[in-house]
Amino acid sequence: MKSATVRLVATVILTAILTTLGLNAASPAQAAGYVPISGAGSTWSQNALDQWRRNVDQFGIRVNYQGTGSSDGRNQFRNGTVDFAVSEIPYGLKDGNVIDQPPIRKYAYMPIVAGGTSLMYNLTISGKRVTNLRLSGLTVAKIFTGTIKSWNDPAIKADNPGLSMPARRIVPVVRSDGSGTTAQMTAYLAAQYPSVWNSYCAKAGRSTPCGGTSTYPIVSGGGFTAQAGSLGVSGYVSQEQNVGTITYVEYSYALNTGYPVAKLLNKSGYYVEPTPNNTAVGLQGVKINTNPTSSAYLTSDLTGVYNNSDRRTYPLSSYSYMVIPTKIEGTLNANKGKTLGAFAYYFLCEGQRQAPVLGYSPLPLNLVQAGLAQVRRIPGVEAKAIDIKKCNNPTFSSDGKNLLAKNAPQPQSCDKQGATQCATGTGGASKTSTSVSSSGSTSPSTTTGGSSGTTGTTGGTTTTTSGTGQTTANGDSGQGISTVNGTAVTLPISSRWGLEQAAMVFAAIALLVVLIAPPLVARRLGAGTNK
Repeated sequence: MKSATVRLVATVILTAILTTLGLNAASPAQAAGYVPISGAGSTWSQNALDQWRRNVDQFGIRVNYQGTGSSDGRNQFRNGTVDFAVSEIPYGLKDGNVIDQPPIRKYAYMPIVAGGTSLMYNLTISGKRVTNLRLSGLTVAKIFTGTIKSWNDPAIKADNPGLSMPARRIVPVVRSDGSGTTAQMTAYLAAQYPSVWNSYCAKAGRSTPCGGTSTYPIVSGGGFTAQAGSLGVSGYVSQEQNVGTITYVEYSYALNTGYPVAKLLNKSGYYVEPTPNNTAVGLQGVKINTNPTSSAYLTSDLTGVYNNSDRRTYPLSSYSYMVIPTKIEGTLNANKGKTLGAFAYYFLCEGQRQAPVLGYSPLPLNLVQAGLAQVRRIPGVEAKAIDIKKCNNPTFSSDGKNLLAKNAPQPQSCDKQGATQCATGTGGASKTSTSVSSSGSTSPSTTTGGSSGTTGTTGGTTTTTSGTGQTTANGDSGQGISTVNGTAVTLPISSRWGLEQAAMVFAAIALLVVLIAPPLVARRLGAGTNK
């Protein structure tokens, strides 16, 4: 009886505190009427999606997402087995003789985040890791078609005049699953280097002209390695023993694995890294479908990105899309639509400011506005009037121009195509520079600020990475791995002191009350009994 009384008193005390905070009446999900929703698709976008999913969990919004590749995500949405899909490419892609047919169910596209498809690599010279590799687009095309097979090929040596390239075999690592990243990569190769790409496709048994494809064609005996998912390809390259490998993967994965990415030559003759700023610059050349009556509304034509003449441009920049339902059918009901709408409102506004630290580039103002309009098309959504000025998006400015692109720094003179080469590291290895010389000798050194090369001092990159180890070699987020190796980047919803911070303090007080109150009450009850 005494213990029951103690528990009752403790419960009353805790309930009173939680009532004051407004947290006890029901769980956030019950209070808001949210129900779990499910999605599948892109691994290119997954690092951003996973962070956003963790952030909204505190509001009772439960988003289950499986990074199974863009092609599978579109298939699952078409078949009605998920509530939404995420893909870097829209429906309708012709893959060989097969056309990716759009679903019968009603849908629309909504841009969710921008980013750069990076060329992550694992290369050493005399046992020292190389962190400042440069590649032209034509060299990349020849590497990923097996034409260039060795790291000391004359074309690679021409791109890297300050490095003594090793006579090591190149191992291109491509996706084994249907992916939007592959579609982005091959669309670039097909548009910019059609003769090289079509020749390779013909060897792989594909009809030509080959065009972009979500499933990478592999020539038997070509020396390629295929892995599933972005975690699979980045994890394979980041294995210490896999020196000589190179892959294409979203910039975020290179940051998380601590590995460098190649600087890619743009139309202005500068080798550029896929930083959020350089990606924002590149996407100034994108052509967006602005016809709201078109089934392809808000999808993009990247030709202008490939050929953007701004010297800060990263050519392999693009957007990722969410395929959203616009009618209740398949797995969707009104409650799920409400949850999906709330999630979309979050990542289109608050979530975008987190994009740079995750390795992505935030959406510009026009696409955020268009996205917010698309959210209203989701059945069951609780439509909101978002004050876009309070979104804290790094791209927004008073004149409507992309601030991230406007403030992007100009490339250094040593990044210009020619006889000099910068020493500064890139990607996840930004703090490790590789010394260069006109004779091509190299010796990496670790720096925390700038590094001195033959052309003078270069400023160090300030990108913060969120992992220091390596991913599993054959890891695939579609097989239960939900985060990239290392500690997840978890950002606060607001840097200001507010209800959330106050709730944390009061919750701590409540915990102390629960721990301390029972023995005190027990003593009082015991004293009363013994009188």
